[in-house]
Amino acid sequence: MRDKDKVLTFRVNQKELDRINAKREEIGIRNMGAYLRKMAMDGYCVNLELKDVKELVRLLRICSNNLNQYAKKANETGSVYREDIQDLQTRLDGIWMGCKEILAILASIR
Repeated sequence: MRDKDKVLTFRVNQKELDRINAKREEIGIRNMGAYLRKMAMDGYCVNLELKDVKELVRLLRICSNNLNQYAKKANETGSVYREDIQDLQTRLDGIWMGCKEILAILASIR
């Protein structure tokens, strides 16, 4: 048995349908039913541009690789260079600043 077993229908003119489709496509929702349910229940849809988050993930991967290389070097030789650790700390501080900025922007979404 289907979870969604109730049907709602309503009529729109072509201009209204075009506007609904444009807004649905703008948000990136392909399914008309999903879009209309979301709008009926919540009154809004949010499309998040996550390119900044993707960039932070990329930078974190780079730092993780560097950290693994430092750990491997320390295990092999018993020492690492202070400059390498300071460089890694500087990079991580920059990433954390970016994370805080993104979180502040996301927190302001209402």
